[in-house]
Amino acid sequence: MNPDKPFQGDKKLPLRSPLAKVERRLIDACVPSFPRWIEGYHLTLTTVLWSAGLIVSGYLARQDIHWLWLASVMLFLQWFTDSFDGALGRYRDTGIPKWGFYMDHFLDFVFMSSILMGYALLFDGLHRILFLVLVPIFGAFMVNSYLSFAATSEFKITFLGMGPTEVRLLIIVLNTLIILFGTKFVEIALPFLPVASFIALAAVVYRTQKYIWRIDMEDKQKRSTSP
Repeated sequence: MNPDKPFQGDKKLPLRSPLAKVERRLIDACVPSFPRWIEGYHLTLTTVLWSAGLIVSGYLARQDIHWLWLASVMLFLQWFTDSFDGALGRYRDTGIPKWGFYMDHFLDFVFMSSILMGYALLFDGLHRILFLVLVPIFGAFMVNSYLSFAATSEFKITFLGMGPTEVRLLIIVLNTLIILFGTKFVEIALPFLPVASFIALAAVVYRTQKYIWRIDMEDKQKRSTSP
């Protein structure tokens, strides 16, 4: 590894999702207003708190479904801190991009797992198992991003037109529907979710490997024609 080589992990490809442009404008407008004593790494590490809050809310929601409002608050807070941690470092030129890349995305996996663990605590039997099955499937989407970045130096975090913000918003909507209408509709739909998620993962992996294969073939062609 060459430590002097410019690091590109903090430079994601432009987000292509419905809320990406609005989100970008909001972040750019708000980041100058942060107090000087708050650093980007403070925001990154708060994901530990939001992850714990999700697990607690899932456990408490077994007795009172309205505790899912706490889970939705955790999702909003994690969006806030995850959106501004890197932006704050870049704005002030005080970022620690390599540490930020490692810890931010490690904690993203912890947070994603905590979402599913919270739901698993809310349900019983087969439905609990199905939520736990989703952990490695959704984790594989993240692994795909990191391996693709290692192979191409292009860091992409949107899949099939969906970015992290849209996913968080969908989960908040799901929490609201569960609070209003109960868990029955989730129990009916849940058996199909791992299958649908696996199909989506297969599509993403196929597209990614095809793109990397094309890069390799182009490089191979250049080597074969060079003097």
